[in-house]
Amino acid sequence: MYTISSKIKIFSIALIILGLIGVGIGFMTSHKSFEEVETMLAEEAAHHGGGHSEEATHEVASHDTHEVDAHAETAAHGETAGEHQVDEHKAHVEHVQHQISNRPWSALYVGAFFFFMIGLGVLAFYAIQFAAQAGWSPVLFRVMEGITSYVLPGGIIVLLIAIASGTIGHYNIFVWMDPDVVAHDKLIQGKSGWLNLPMFAVRGFIFLAGWSLYRHFARKFTIAQDNATDDSYFKKTFRISAGFLVFFIYTESMMSWDWIMSVDPHWFSTLFGWYVFASMFVSGITVIALITMYLKSRGYLEQVNDSHLHDLAKFMFGISIFWTYLWFSQFMLIWYSNIPEEVTYFVTRIEDYKLPFFGMLVMNFIFPLLVLMNSDYKRIPWFVVMAGLIILAGHYIDVFNMIMPATVGDRWFIGIPEIGAVMLFGGLFLFIVFTALTKAPLVVKRNPFIKESEHFHY
Repeated sequence: MYTISSKIKIFSIALIILGLIGVGIGFMTSHKSFEEVETMLAEEAAHHGGGHSEEATHEVASHDTHEVDAHAETAAHGETAGEHQVDEHKAHVEHVQHQISNRPWSALYVGAFFFFMIGLGVLAFYAIQFAAQAGWSPVLFRVMEGITSYVLPGGIIVLLIAIASGTIGHYNIFVWMDPDVVAHDKLIQGKSGWLNLPMFAVRGFIFLAGWSLYRHFARKFTIAQDNATDDSYFKKTFRISAGFLVFFIYTESMMSWDWIMSVDPHWFSTLFGWYVFASMFVSGITVIALITMYLKSRGYLEQVNDSHLHDLAKFMFGISIFWTYLWFSQFMLIWYSNIPEEVTYFVTRIEDYKLPFFGMLVMNFIFPLLVLMNSDYKRIPWFVVMAGLIILAGHYIDVFNMIMPATVGDRWFIGIPEIGAVMLFGGLFLFIVFTALTKAPLVVKRNPFIKESEHFHY
């Protein structure tokens, strides 16, 4: 029976506290007055030098200049043009002000969704093992069950952040929650039957209820199977796993539309559900490998051998290639067709997010391809840990790229709010997962494939 160490407890609680401090600092520093933002924009433009500086100075002083010119000029057309210029300047400053206030909300949402999707990806992988009656993986079932314990609390947190951003916040993440925007946007009005706050919340709770019920009964049956005299509980788990996978395929796609794609309500992709699934799948498998290696290094999971590690690393490699295939299929078709309302999604990310956009491709495709292709390297624990950490960082940046351009525009930065959110939810994830691992023996006992798994050799 695994007992959570005091080091893990202290480390996770310290992460939570530091994360809360970081997130709090992010929210406190995001409130800037109109004058502060106006001055910041003028300084930014001056920093770029030349005409930009002169143009910025002219914009910042436009209101005062207009008042002076109003006495000197009597042309009505000139007055109208000056007023229009002042209105444009004010609208621009208010827009940037809103982007800055969106940043801590978005950072919190990105961190919350990233750790939630790890748990959900593992839940799908766990169900696949039962539905396929896999013989290699039963020694890893308890690790998977521990990770999936985060699905319910993690999902509730994501949903609450999303709802709060449109209620107590100022529509900081989802622009379709803003009635003023919807009133002047015919495209969003056309989607209002789906994109409305009550239905968004209802669908979210349905998703979480279905995923959590499967996780509850699957774990209940596997624990009961440990002391059973036949395979009846295993058969029950097999049946509900097969049914759950059908439910999961539909609800995961709808979740990705609601929780991720709708931050850009004018844009859509029919591949998006699969794309998000590939990201959560490879992230989840990577965390299974990391936690398994940690537990084995602490003297647990003696039945796990280098062939199990090889298979996990092989999944990390294979799903990374699958993710790349989906990314390229989505990107290439949209870029080649060059339809304005579609291609703008990638234009924004390439122009304003060049480093994270292309860096993500290196971390999620080129790095795993080069590092994990060799079969021998997949058996070396420290090598798999290194590859896993890079893959996880790459998929965090992937989620970052999916959310931030729609909420903060070019006002992005990976700083205190982003790091604080990762620490907060990373600490919470570790505490919940390692606590769940203490609730049952780390290896299933009466699974019909347990002997095959214990003696698995690739």
